Amino acid sequence: MALTDTAIRNAKPGPKPVKLKDGDRARRDGGGLYVLVQPGGSKLFRMDYRRPVTKKPNTLSLGAYPAVTLAEARKRRDECRALLAQGIDPSENRKAAKAAGAERAANSFEVIAREWLALQAPAWVASHHDKQVSRLTNHAFPWIGGKPIAGVGVADLRPILDRMTKAGHSEQAHRVMAAVSSVFKYAIATERAERNPAADLGAAMPPRRKRRFATVTDPQAVGSLLRAMDGYRGEAVTVAALKMASLTFVRPGELRAARWEEFDLDHREGARWVIPAARRKLRKAAKEDASTEPHVVPLSSQAVAILRDLRPLTGRREYVFPGVRDPKRPMSENTINAALRNLGFTGDTIVGHGFRHMASTLLNELGFNPDAIERQLSHKGQGVRAVYNLAKHLPERQRMMQEWADYLDALRADTGGVVVSFQARAA
Repeated sequence: MALTDTAIRNAKPGPKPVKLKDGDRARRDGGGLYVLVQPGGSKLFRMDYRRPVTKKPNTLSLGAYPAVTLAEARKRRDECRALLAQGIDPSENRKAAKAAGAERAANSFEVIAREWLALQAPAWVASHHDKQVSRLTNHAFPWIGGKPIAGVGVADLRPILDRMTKAGHSEQAHRVMAAVSSVFKYAIATERAERNPAADLGAAMPPRRKRRFATVTDPQAVGSLLRAMDGYRGEAVTVAALKMASLTFVRPGELRAARWEEFDLDHREGARWVIPAARRKLRKAAKEDASTEPHVVPLSSQAVAILRDLRPLTGRREYVFPGVRDPKRPMSENTINAALRNLGFTGDTIVGHGFRHMASTLLNELGFNPDAIERQLSHKGQGVRAVYNLAKHLPERQRMMQEWADYLDALRADTGGVVVSFQARAA
């Protein structure tokens, strides 16, 4: 007699397991399907059959009632009978499907991407590693993370690209696709993918806009900026940081995290600020290499005066420019830009990094040695010449930094920025 849902629901457990067979006229044994009522009350669908080759009896689990309905259990039984008719053991087929699923999960894009991130981590600084993790986590994993990497194609990547492009994040799109492409290259190298679909998206990528930090380079505009900075009514530490940014034009991160121990204001060859390799903008390996030299920043008399005035305020702390909320931490990375906005200079006019562009442009226009300027900016030179040119130009840079400070004073005083050139001074 065929099983009914009511019969299964009303079946009472006994001291031993009880079988409720699903029989009918066409198939008296119900195709091997039955419900096993356990003493504990659970009701399990089972199917008895003989293996195709050995003809040995075997039992296959088809799920538990009521999570699996009688109709679903019969459907699963029929699927197994169809496999048996083809000479396929349903139990072995299930194991193979499970193994294939596990393999697909092990070779998913996210799993391989995280392998790649872990492999690269020792060579990256922590901030760069975190950015790469964030790009993939926010823009790739939600859509392709669970897919087998060998099955991810252009059709899967294109929506990710379009989504960021339409939102106006074209630069981010380039960075995300670069990370995705690196994951595919790693998968190819480890024989888990055969092609890199991210490379095929090149023609569909929006053009990259060369990143330029907002700055002012017109001498009159620079003079107005300097006078506005002098009139700033904010924190004294912020005012000092603004002025030091214009006088030293180091990178914003190097400035805000400056430590008092890095300054030698009484050096016999002139006051200087020595930024250790660990705080320079370098690859992690270079930061950790004991042979990597620090960046020496010669200080003008104006910069020294600012530091001497600041020492009573922060000299007992580690950082020259400590944070307002937590003095044990350096100044926030947004402080300089916020101060410039408060002065009326929006992000389209000048940002903290813009002091570097301002100094580079004007110093070159004033005829200073380009090598000395690039060394002062802590830039890595280009081409073969840069490989062999290891000169620090320290005496020359010491003079340049003093002349730069004098030039800024002249612009501040609105005298046209008259400054004595190296050539005239040497004569």
